[in-house]
Amino acid sequence: VDHHYRTNVHSIFAIGDIVKGPMLAHKAEDEGALVSEYLASGKEPHLDYNTVPSVVYTHPEVAWVGKTEEQLKAEGVEYKKGKFVFGANSRAKANGEEAGFVKVLACKKTDKLL
Repeated sequence: VDHHYRTNVHSIFAIGDIVKGPMLAHKAEDEGALVSEYLASGKEPHLDYNTVPSVVYTHPEVAWVGKTEEQLKAEGVEYKKGKFVFGANSRAKANGEEAGFVKVLACKKTDKLL
């Protein structure tokens, strides 16, 4: 497909698992919305695949979005890290699900989430 999600057949567009990026339903939904908007308005579609969240439905669940610390180090990006344990969250305590944490990586200079 091209940058408009158009296939080699001019009137056929493709989204979801058969195009680049992770094979996730919410990614396909975003691509579908982008193609619809393009067809209706001519607005160029753009999806930053680095910002598509991923999840593994296990117990406990694992989810992530953006780059890993290893990727940032390899790219020479200066970053800072924040970590919050679920055990300090009232909802987690009320649900008896206190194990786990959230880790956030941000640009050291701008605080932009990475």
